Amino acid sequence: MTSIPVSDSRDAAELFSSDEAPRIIPEARRLIREANAEAGTWVIVLDDDPTGSQAVHGVPVLTRWQRDDLLWAFDQPGGVFFILTNTRGLNPGEATGVLTEIAESIAAVTRESGTHYEFITRGDSTLRGHYPLETDVLAAMAGAQGEPYDALLIAPAYLPAGRITSGDSHWVRTGDRFTPVAETDYARDATFGFASSDLKLYVEEKTHGRVSAGTVLSIGLDDIRLGGPDRVCEIILSARDATPIVVNATVEADLDVAVLGLTMAEARGARVLCRTGPSFVAARIGLEPRAPLTHADIFSSGERQGNGLVVVGSHVELTTAQVDHLLAAISDIAVIELDVTALLDTEQRSEELDRCGRELVAALRSGDALLMTSRRQVVGDSGHSSLVIAQTVSAALVGLTALAVDSVPLGWVMAKGGITSSDTATGGLGIRRATVVGQLFPGIVSVWVNEGDDHTGLLGLPYIVFAGNVGEATTLADAVTIMRGERLYDTAA
Repeated sequence: MTSIPVSDSRDAAELFSSDEAPRIIPEARRLIREANAEAGTWVIVLDDDPTGSQAVHGVPVLTRWQRDDLLWAFDQPGGVFFILTNTRGLNPGEATGVLTEIAESIAAVTRESGTHYEFITRGDSTLRGHYPLETDVLAAMAGAQGEPYDALLIAPAYLPAGRITSGDSHWVRTGDRFTPVAETDYARDATFGFASSDLKLYVEEKTHGRVSAGTVLSIGLDDIRLGGPDRVCEIILSARDATPIVVNATVEADLDVAVLGLTMAEARGARVLCRTGPSFVAARIGLEPRAPLTHADIFSSGERQGNGLVVVGSHVELTTAQVDHLLAAISDIAVIELDVTALLDTEQRSEELDRCGRELVAALRSGDALLMTSRRQVVGDSGHSSLVIAQTVSAALVGLTALAVDSVPLGWVMAKGGITSSDTATGGLGIRRATVVGQLFPGIVSVWVNEGDDHTGLLGLPYIVFAGNVGEATTLADAVTIMRGERLYDTAA
């Protein structure tokens, strides 16, 4: 299948009109689980922000990687766990150090037990993040250990959120239309921007020509739907020296076929590293879907003392629309707005943080509260300076969340945005170990339960991880409504 020109948006009928029908393999996920069990494979997902868990349930998450944390994760059932690296919120040097440390820690623990594992580096489904840095670091370490990778699967699809790959190009759904990802606001990200929707060209662009588009392989929809797992296996086995391979997918069945082909290739000796969006992870571990969580599911052990806190740091257009709808739909949620301009002014910073802290604690004593940054995004004059600004803002939100933890009981916490949700979990709430219990909506908005120690009174706290770029305008208000139980809002507002 040839690459699709990426010049404008298309409706679904136009985009999919020439595709073969999906290949449905009965019991595909069971077959994948059996293949993983036969190989004794643990799948370790290195998640560059917490939103990669939106496609899984019943899966452990670590935010640290000391020996005791890793042993705890390997002791859980399922053969999979996530490690929150937060590398999307780090500069390249910091990201390299974190990945190296994690890989070395895992290697040390597994040498003792002889456990076999494979890595997935979970990146953003709209292509933002440290690529190729993350895969380069892991590939170099594997090579130094005498176990080089043959192939690098690139599978960014996130199907419930409308992120698909077809004709080797990546598309983002808005309403009933699909737009090439390079024509969206995501491609203009201040830190991780890009120009190519064709993933072969994207690889060439991001590697600065070190890997040319012509050398990138592809597992196309025809390969998947006509050739099946055997054809996928053949393509993977043809790769050498961590050759990138684009994985096309528009439905879950495409990923099932791709993963079955991957397990066949690995059984024949292939070493494969994966750089993927959330959907691939569920297929890779053969996870069956579960229904969205209800309030009763989340609080099955009983309601917690305290009110709810929503923390919003994301500035993407969709997040702002969701915040606007939340405020229109739920009138009794207190709003504390952190003025980013004042925060970045060293003369005003302390006073602004003191004001927000006082208002936040007072609000949480009487009801639910929304802690949000001012909606006008402040960016720097380079990708690095923009990242520093984002880190400063995130640190302020973390400090205010920690103040709330020390001052009032919390019934639940929701964080909006990738960096925000990572920093809130680790810095604001001190979550070290958690379990992803499921999602609030089909395939989006994960709910974690804190499994760490109880020195802050937060053992069992439901923590809702809400990506900045998913859902509809109403989804944030819907999520808050679910967490509040029976307190429904006027959907006409």
